[in-house]
Amino acid sequence: MSHDCAPPEAAETGIRRPSPRAVLERLRGHGERAARLTHMECVPARPGRHAPWPEGIRPEVVSSVRAAGIERPWTHQARVAEHALRGESVVVSTGTASGKSLAYQVPVLSALLDGAAAPNRRGATALYLAPTKALAADQLRAVRGLAAPLGTAVRPAAYDGDTPPEARAWAREHANLLLTNPDMLHRGLLPAHRRWSSFLRSLRYVIVDECHVYRGVFGSHVAQVLRRLRRVCAHYGGEPVFLLASATTAEPGTFGSRLTGLPVAEVAEDGSPRGELVFALWEPPLTEAAGERGAPVRRTATAETAELLTDLTAQGVRTLAFVRSRRGAELIALIARERLAATDRALAGRVAAYRGGYLPEERRALERDLHTGELLALAATTALELGVDVAGLDAVLMAGYPGTRASLWQQAGRAGRQRQGALAVLVARDDPLDTYLVHHPDALFRRPVETTVLDPGNPYVLAPHLCAAAAELPLRAAEFAEGPGLFGRTATELLPKLADRALLRRRGDSWYWTRRERPADTVDIRGQGGEPVRVVEDGTGRLLGTVDAAASHSTVHEGAVHLHHGRSYVVRELDLKESVALVEEAAPPWSTSAREVTELSVLDTDVEVAWGDARLCFGSVEVTHQVVSYLRRRLLTGEVLGETRLDLPARTLRTRAVWWTVTEEQVAAARIDPETLPGALHAAEHASIGMLPLFATCDRWDIGGVSTALHQDTGLPTVFVHDGHPGGAGFAERAFHTAARWLAATRDAIAACECAAGCPSCVQSPKCGNGNEPLHKAGALRLLTELLRHRVPPAP
Repeated sequence: MSHDCAPPEAAETGIRRPSPRAVLERLRGHGERAARLTHMECVPARPGRHAPWPEGIRPEVVSSVRAAGIERPWTHQARVAEHALRGESVVVSTGTASGKSLAYQVPVLSALLDGAAAPNRRGATALYLAPTKALAADQLRAVRGLAAPLGTAVRPAAYDGDTPPEARAWAREHANLLLTNPDMLHRGLLPAHRRWSSFLRSLRYVIVDECHVYRGVFGSHVAQVLRRLRRVCAHYGGEPVFLLASATTAEPGTFGSRLTGLPVAEVAEDGSPRGELVFALWEPPLTEAAGERGAPVRRTATAETAELLTDLTAQGVRTLAFVRSRRGAELIALIARERLAATDRALAGRVAAYRGGYLPEERRALERDLHTGELLALAATTALELGVDVAGLDAVLMAGYPGTRASLWQQAGRAGRQRQGALAVLVARDDPLDTYLVHHPDALFRRPVETTVLDPGNPYVLAPHLCAAAAELPLRAAEFAEGPGLFGRTATELLPKLADRALLRRRGDSWYWTRRERPADTVDIRGQGGEPVRVVEDGTGRLLGTVDAAASHSTVHEGAVHLHHGRSYVVRELDLKESVALVEEAAPPWSTSAREVTELSVLDTDVEVAWGDARLCFGSVEVTHQVVSYLRRRLLTGEVLGETRLDLPARTLRTRAVWWTVTEEQVAAARIDPETLPGALHAAEHASIGMLPLFATCDRWDIGGVSTALHQDTGLPTVFVHDGHPGGAGFAERAFHTAARWLAATRDAIAACECAAGCPSCVQSPKCGNGNEPLHKAGALRLLTELLRHRVPPAP
């Protein structure tokens, strides 16, 4: 075990709680369990730095903030307010719990107070956008508390899918601070902008909270929604200022500009204080079970996290466990409750799960219990990562690397508020990247956070938003005439194509939407691929929740095990036509995981670089994949119990990919014979997919891959890694530009793994459609070494 911690302080100060080091020592214990801690990093406490509120902030607002217990702002809060008062769009990118919300709330409340005295009946208005309903609800509570002393001058209202019709009507007519999400802005407000004309005409500020979430395809959609908002506001004479808040990210100003299409100043120097954070890297032990191809099986991160959550809850340590999947969150909460119930049934009742897909009333109840302290421990998906203020947490567990360093620090920062110390534990999955990270802590703690990737010009994203914009207001030629214009240069190429498809009609210098239906209704900005599948209990007809359409083939296929609020169900039937999965309650001692097969064809090669005789390429591809079966795995060990075939339709995806080829001479130089070659390529593909999140802002579930000893389009042994979204998400392009470092890290990760023939920690993949057959670890290592012998970094 390595560590990087100063000696503990001699005395504790403030509220008497066990120090994070003491909590970790109890978790670590002695003997075999002590070896699971591979590294301990200590982030020291930091004092805060104050500044006065800038002139121009209304004294009533300053008094309200002081009444809430905040005498003076931190330096970054004051700087954000200064930019806002000058009418400059700005992004604040500081640590979790650094007070970003107050930085934008104060200038907004001040503007609303100014507007209350204006002759215009509505006065100034502001729009708050959050990526989740939970975050918007949390902000609404905070704003109401802060604005209470200001009387009726501030009239906040939520406007989302859970808002009843009468409340929506009141918000449209009277609210001057509207809290909603990009989805509702896209489908509700903008298509009905004439009914919102008084609000949009007076729109002074647009707050975009947790904006680092808007990456990839989702971020590209949101970027276009914000451009449509600017366009509609301009129609009514408005020009709002954008106030963005982000977790720590690289180049936040550049990212903010790409998201909004405007110049955006950045405030990234954090002036808030911070308690000590003890960060532990934790690797579950190997089990006696044998996995696929006889490989050793490590205890699952789910089982290990459930054990740690149980121990922490028993100690009275307020803990939040972040889990990658909805099923994982349910399972961890279920295991912890069962173990705690053996000794203290009341304590077991203070553990719960929180995830997307719950019904609105279930989410609200859990959020209330978090705020009141009724819940002591929670296993949550990233639905709770985004800014919901859970005060007083002592520890955060992360069941697997969350995909980016920015997200890692965001999750770790959920604990340790009110300046107390906190513990964060990253529990490694049996996965190449996780294994690499817990044994190479510098990759986490000595590297900067990633740049957030999005591409507003992605034609698959831009085209439907041009249609939506034309339906809102006719598109004018002048909007595309100067430079890149509001929608970018790609728009000028797309407009004639949309006209050829009879979606738009040109009349003079304007383009009009031609159909009766609203185009916004057909665009899913989260890329979930259609209507969510309803999960319904067979026999009672009770709606348990929903599953994204894109995930339904792999998560609620016939025979799948589905967890909901600690209860286990088995899918009896998946009706894709009606978007319904019928389930019945059952408790099998296994989980299920789907398998799919994939084929890929090259459409266009944009760039090709020679690495000696090898070639590194980037371009457009078409991917066809089909879920063909599912595995049953023993719950705690992951041991495979059997496989069942499925009959589901194939799906086609046009996207972007990076690929490399090698020649027969290079294969021979790597001492790889024809029988070994497919396994070597396959193993290299798996490992490179597992390592890419270290170099691109993605996780392995955002990307896919294909490898073949003879590809029909290249005529050579080829490995492809592709984006998992239509039109691409920027991940494969980032892989192309960092290929030398990315593939070198992949080779090093394979070489460092202590297994003999390949395991989930190096070359096996949890989502392989071929059952991890064939794989050849040693061949992959030799092949990557040969490939990298003449590597040339591509020009950025």
